Amino acid sequence: MSIIDLTQQEADALIAMDKVRISDERYLFPQLGGSLRIPLKSKDAREEFMLDITRGQINLKKNTFQNRARKAIVLVRVDIDGPPHCNPDDKIVDCPHIHTYREGFGDKWAVSLPDFFSKPDDSWTTLEEFMKYCNISDKPNITRELFI
Repeated sequence: MSIIDLTQQEADALIAMDKVRISDERYLFPQLGGSLRIPLKSKDAREEFMLDITRGQINLKKNTFQNRARKAIVLVRVDIDGPPHCNPDDKIVDCPHIHTYREGFGDKWAVSLPDFFSKPDDSWTTLEEFMKYCNISDKPNITRELFI
C-alpha cells in the first residue's frame, strides 16, 4: 500500500486510535543530533505505530516529533525551529508547523502549529502535548535530561 492508497478516513481513524507502549523499556530523550524510535501499538494490538523523536545537531530548540503507522506512513509530524515548509500549492509555512496526513499527498502539507501546543520552545512540553495530540494514551517511559 502506498501513501496515496490510504484514504483520509483510514488516516483519520489511525490518528484517532488509542496508542500504547509495547513494553516498559526506558528511553533517553535524544541529545543534540540524536534520534529515537519508539514502537507503539493500538490497544487491540492490530495496528503498529512508531513515535520518532529527532533533535537538531546544532540548534538546541530544533526538534521533530513524528507519529507513523504501517511502518512508513507519517500520520502527524511537528517541526520546531526548523526551516520554513513549502506546501504543494507553493504557500510557505514558517516553523513551528504541523504536518497531518492528507489523502493523495501524505505529509506534504503543513499548517501553523495550533494553539493546542502551549510552549513550542519547550521540547519536553511539546513532546508531552504531541503524544496527547496523537492519542498515545499509555506513554512510553522517556527519561528527560537536565538540558533539553
